[in-house]
Amino acid sequence: MSLKDLFLQHTAQTSDHPVGIEVAKAEGVYLYDTNGKRYIDLIAGIAVSNVGHRHPEVVAAIKNQVDHYMHVMAYGEYVQQPTILLAKALADALPQHLNTSYFVNSGTEANEGALKLAKRHTGRTQLIACKNSYHGSTHGSLSVTGNETKKHAFRPLLPDIRFIEFNREEDIQHITEKTAAVIIEPVQGDAGVRIPSLSYMQQLRAQCTATGTLLIFDEVQTGFGRTGSLFAFEQFGITPDVLTLAKGMGAGLPIGAFIASHEIMTSLKHAPMLGHITTFGGNPVCCAAALANLKILQGGLLKDVHTKGALFKTLLQHPEIREVRGIGLMLAVEFDSFETVHKIFHECLKNGVVAFWFLSCNNSFRIAPPLTISEDEIREACDIILQSIDNVC
Repeated sequence: MSLKDLFLQHTAQTSDHPVGIEVAKAEGVYLYDTNGKRYIDLIAGIAVSNVGHRHPEVVAAIKNQVDHYMHVMAYGEYVQQPTILLAKALADALPQHLNTSYFVNSGTEANEGALKLAKRHTGRTQLIACKNSYHGSTHGSLSVTGNETKKHAFRPLLPDIRFIEFNREEDIQHITEKTAAVIIEPVQGDAGVRIPSLSYMQQLRAQCTATGTLLIFDEVQTGFGRTGSLFAFEQFGITPDVLTLAKGMGAGLPIGAFIASHEIMTSLKHAPMLGHITTFGGNPVCCAAALANLKILQGGLLKDVHTKGALFKTLLQHPEIREVRGIGLMLAVEFDSFETVHKIFHECLKNGVVAFWFLSCNNSFRIAPPLTISEDEIREACDIILQSIDNVC
């Protein structure tokens, strides 16, 4: 029985049409299959491998930590150097009030923790999210995800959720003294890379402050340099009360975090004690990788992200392309239909480029490569995409 047959028979499937590349190796911006075929990876594991696959400094940090210890205790009990150093490095990189990190294993867990924290700290129950948002697939984060297609089979979900239109200023008035938190992506990802106005974001911050509502920024996808700054909120001149992170945080290892002030985070210590708990959160190997990843990003990697994103926009000109939206290296290439995107995706795959569509905007495909991609690699990838469009359209 082939490896692919075993994959289909013994691992739970998420759809009837997995991409199915049999991965043998990954390096930099490339994937290699078991036949030696090379692919330019334009999605980086869905905005995960921001510093490239197997960055040597990350690999060295992982190997060093494995030589000392791996998992030793559930989160929050033992003093573990990699976890503490990562928390301090994040505090140093963030505004002063975002100084306390709670480490988890994924983006949906980070959002689950943030929602619990908001309810516990404010004593309120209402949560506000945006239509077309995506915050994860576990019950709480799914409850604040604005895509009914993903949700209807799993109802009932959390009560007291209200959805407003993303980037519509008049909807901000729905945030009141009854609202525990607003959870929002500074740039909507799964909706097809939707960028809000500066005015909207600043009014949102002002209304949350006026009503005592916690503003949660879900930067699971936008964080760690994807949009050209370490965190996307830096480009709007405002700060959240709670920040959630994952994806690009661990350079390929599973880690997430929700971050707030020490005062707010203290809410989870009592009434009840262990108000939030995780066995594997703050795993020392993952934290070592994340710390190395952060140092690489802070070492100058971000200075060319906007230039590289602009190059994609300049090169991806074709009569079939309706629009290229994006900020930094977080881009959406829009076509007339999912059928067109699906054909182009498979043709690109055949020709050695990996892209993928958005679940909530399936007439667009995403481009979110490692931030280490070179201009020559961008040109090669765009040539393949344009040729693939010509071949199928």
